[in-house]
Order: sequence, then structure tokens, then C-alpha cells
Amino acid sequence: MLTRIISGAVGAALLAVVLYFHDTVLLPIAVAAMIAVMLFELLRAVKLHKCLPILISAELGGILIPLVYAFTYYGDQTELFSTVDFYSVPFEAAVPEARVELFGWSARPADLIFVITVAAAFAIFVTWLRRHKQIRYEQVFFVLACMVLVPQAMTTMIRIERMDSKNGLFLLIMALCGAWIADTGAYFTGVAIGKHKLCPEISPKKTIEGFIGGILTTAVVYAVAFSLYFGFTPARAAIAFVTGAFCAVVGAIGDLSASMVKRQIGFKDYGKIMPGHGGLMDRFDSVLFVLPTFYAFIALFGVQ
Repeated sequence: MLTRIISGAVGAALLAVVLYFHDTVLLPIAVAAMIAVMLFELLRAVKLHKCLPILISAELGGILIPLVYAFTYYGDQTELFSTVDFYSVPFEAAVPEARVELFGWSARPADLIFVITVAAAFAIFVTWLRRHKQIRYEQVFFVLACMVLVPQAMTTMIRIERMDSKNGLFLLIMALCGAWIADTGAYFTGVAIGKHKLCPEISPKKTIEGFIGGILTTAVVYAVAFSLYFGFTPARAAIAFVTGAFCAVVGAIGDLSASMVKRQIGFKDYGKIMPGHGGLMDRFDSVLFVLPTFYAFIALFGVQ
């Protein structure tokens, strides 16, 4: 237990440092490092971490994506995300075309990311063709799926932080808390009144009561937090409440999905980088699903 507490404290301290310097290059570098570790843990799960061509291709294809966003200029998006009536502001007028600016060279980030992802996938397919007797198709497509999901989801941290120069840090903290608040609410509700198992074959300790408790806890915390930070209006509180509820549901799906992979593979934990907690995938499995969900809600409805 002491090891778990110390490990958790160290992890929280490192996250606090990254969030404190959120408006510097430290955030993209930290996200890239997390992506690298998470991809390694996933490749290890399907026994491809020792295949260097696939490992290098997947890792490069993953860590370059947040670095692309580090050099991207989006313009001022404050007006776009400062109103519940999102569609009242024309997108083209509110957000100038994002460009990657590096050493005088400019390109659209979506185009650059597409090229990076296709190049990495091509290298993986070539390796599969050369080693088709040792590598099975389900391993390859698992890696390809992870190479797309993990970098895109984790890079959403940067996109959320850059939504608003004044409120980006608050939004990023709320996005991360969307998963962890649900876990806390589900745990205490499950301990207090949990009786009916949610998915006993995948996660024996999770209960239906805990699942509902996690949803309500996140929804209420979101409604209160956004109302206190931006000022209360019925529309703002309602959208924040719904956003929190959806984040809790999606986070639970992410947690169960990662647990199901471990069950089918026969792993207890994805890694050992956090003693007592497992790997980064064990800590961020639900976050992978919550970050894009949170971003989608505030992009569509302007939660602020």
C-alpha cells in the first residue's frame, strides 16, 4: 500500500508540473513521452515489442503527432468557444486556418499527420509481409488501431489546452478529471451500496450501483465547477451536467475495454512504470476515451 501511495504521489507531482507549464513546449513533450510508453505497453501485450521495425514505426508515428501540434498556430479561438450558441459564429471567421510553422516551412497539420500515419502503417505492413510466418494479422491490426487511437486521443490534451488562451488550463484539468472523478464516485458508491455486478467476467469489483454513482458524481461536479468558474446560467449548467455524464459513461467503456484486452491476453497489468498501479495504460485507459469526448462536447456546444 505504501508503494502505491508513493507512486501515486510522484505521478501526481509530475502531472502538476506539466500542468503548471502547460503553455510551454513541456506539455507536448510530456504527451509524446506518455504516448511512447503507452504504445510500448500495448505492443508488449501482443508480443511485438521486440520487433524493432514495427516498434520504431509505431512509436515514431505516435510521438510525432503531439509534436506537430506543438508547432501549430490556430489563431484566437476565444470567440468560438465562449458561447453556448456555437453556430452563431462562422467557423472560418472565428478560426484562421491552422498551420504548422517550423524553420520558415508551413503546412496544414492534418496533412502532415496523415502523411506520418500512412508512412508508419506502410512500414508496418512491409515488415508483416517480410515476417508473415512469425506475425499474425490480428497482431498487426491491433498495433495499427493503437497507433491511431492512443496518439490522437492523448494529443487532445494539447487541443483542449489551446482552445482558449485564458481558460485552457481549466478545461484541460476538467477533461482529465472527467475520468478520475467517475472512478472515485463509482468506488465509494460501490463500496456503500453496490450489490449488482456490472461485468463480473471482465471487472469483478465493478457494480451497477457504482457505475451510476460515478455518472452522477461526474455530472454534478462538472455542473458545479463550470458554473463557479464561468458563472451560472441554466444552459451552461445543463450542458456541463450532460458532458460530465457522457464522459463518465465513455470512461467506463474505456476502462472495461482495456481490462477485457488484459483478460484475453492473460496480463495482470500493462506495465510496471508506476509501482502498485501498473503501467500508464492501466492509469489512462479511461482517459483515452474521455479526452476526445470532452473535446467533442465543448467544440459542438461551447460548454463555457
